[in-house]
Amino acid sequence: MKKITKAVFPVAGMGSRFLPATKATAKEMLPVVDKPLIQYAVEEAVAAGITDMVFITGRNKRAIEDHFDKAYELEATLEAQGKTELLRIVQEVVPKHINCIYIRQAEPLGLGHAVLCAQPVIQDEPFAVILADDLIDGAVPIVQQMVSVFARHQCSVLGVQDVPRSQTSQYGIVSATNMEPNLARVHGIVEKPRPEVAPSTLAVVGRYILTPRIFHHLAQIRPGAGGEIQLTDGIAALMQEEKLLAYRFEGIRYDCGSKLGYLKAQIAFGLKHEELRAEFAEYLKTVP
Repeated sequence: MKKITKAVFPVAGMGSRFLPATKATAKEMLPVVDKPLIQYAVEEAVAAGITDMVFITGRNKRAIEDHFDKAYELEATLEAQGKTELLRIVQEVVPKHINCIYIRQAEPLGLGHAVLCAQPVIQDEPFAVILADDLIDGAVPIVQQMVSVFARHQCSVLGVQDVPRSQTSQYGIVSATNMEPNLARVHGIVEKPRPEVAPSTLAVVGRYILTPRIFHHLAQIRPGAGGEIQLTDGIAALMQEEKLLAYRFEGIRYDCGSKLGYLKAQIAFGLKHEELRAEFAEYLKTVP
């Protein structure tokens, strides 16, 4: 019985949809209320029992490393000022038992290539892939739900949700046969199909549990859509020799790679924030 102890976070993208905010700041460091997107993603992995966080970084991503590093000067200042609660918040950004590993993706060659860059660390273990700009809010963290599915079936699992047919060209779309509630056996996957040819409206949305065999296929495939090495193409090849499942997760997804999704997340998480929710809710009533 294999367990998931490692997660890969592809964070080398330019974040061009949020320019100029991302001109000198990693998009994964954009805050939702008071925490950056990447911290929500790491917390989701920690809740699933994952201990090794593998960040695939690029240029201008140093802020991510700094965020998860120890901030000696800041901690000393907060301690000297007696700001114990703020000190606790800073020290708990990443728990002490968590390992953070950083690998540089020298060229922006696609999501599939970013995952392939993690092979020296992952080696022959199954692992999670988490896209930080898909912020998903669930009573049980989404990766934890998927790790439970993996524990029962010991095969790759894709996090999926139904999307409007008009939006299929924005996602990897699967065709699948239902096995049990919220779980289906995948028999086809295609990257960003036009609505009129999409095999379904079941979209892969930023959460994956993958077996290490995926590395073999990612190393073999040629650049696909956009001249990039597509993770979807690697998964399609993997599916030819291993069982692949699609899991309809329980939770609400906010596409924080888009401005509208990011704004929706700010409102939703603001209304959940212990310090802000009452006053924020009253304020929203006054907005025309």
